[in-house]
Amino acid sequence: MKRKLGLSGLVLLSVFTAIQFVPVSRSNPPVKGDIPAPPEIKALLKNACYDCHSHESVWPSYSRVAPISWLIASDVKEGRGKMNFSKWSDYRPTKQGMLLDDAAEQIQQGEMPPFQSTG
Repeated sequence: MKRKLGLSGLVLLSVFTAIQFVPVSRSNPPVKGDIPAPPEIKALLKNACYDCHSHESVWPSYSRVAPISWLIASDVKEGRGKMNFSKWSDYRPTKQGMLLDDAAEQIQQGEMPPFQSTG
């Protein structure tokens, strides 16, 4: 029994070590055009939204450890795909308005920021 546990532990350790070599993109491309907002609103957005919705993500140290790194990179990719403050000037004014309305609704409903990104 001890031998099976030891072997299982060794296999788990080997798998955990091996997955650390799976590449994960933690890039921050150049900012094209930021959202125009008063300083206090900009500070709030940077604090609560920019890690997933901009090219100014602050990547925590645990974002380098798989499998957590995969989840974080996926969340950032999805967030940037839905709304990206670093590409704000690329959006038409009607799209900007829709994005802001949708964001306000999600914040009011407690859907944003997601639980895992708070704290």
